[in-house]
Amino acid sequence: MTLTCFRRLSRVTIDDGHGGSEKQEPPKEENMIYIGIDPGQSGALAWINDSGMADVFPFSDIGYLNFCFRCKGKPAVAAVEKVGAMPGQGVTSMFKFGENYGWIQGILKAHLIPYELVTPQKWKKEFSVTSDKNTSIEVCKRLFPDVNLKRTEKCKKDHDGMAEALLIAEYARRHMK
Repeated sequence: MTLTCFRRLSRVTIDDGHGGSEKQEPPKEENMIYIGIDPGQSGALAWINDSGMADVFPFSDIGYLNFCFRCKGKPAVAAVEKVGAMPGQGVTSMFKFGENYGWIQGILKAHLIPYELVTPQKWKKEFSVTSDKNTSIEVCKRLFPDVNLKRTEKCKKDHDGMAEALLIAEYARRHMK
């Protein structure tokens, strides 16, 4: 079953794994595309362009590949949150996280999208965001009131990973010109 929904200024098709296709459309015009990525399985990819269009979608390996493929040849830059080992995490989960983190950098390189690793302290300071994940959501809703921050249509709460990806994209727009 394939579910199609419409978000602000872009069409998103989500495959539930039973045969549909997944699309995240970057903007069509030749404006600079600023990409923000909050890495990890509960992270997200967001994009903003110079015209004020913006969107965000949750982690999906196929979704990220499709999006980067569609950006190839267009003016684009990315900011990826620079993360390291987290105390208390198991070896297996940290290995999986590191594998995913490297995969994200690899697809950006493969699609010729220049990127910068940005520490959480650096981009959070830009927006006065604290370690409380709710502050990311609040700031993001103020800056991008029309963007949906829910991971799925069934979610009742906005997702902090989606908010943080959008703030990282905004950080890229402000600093990576």
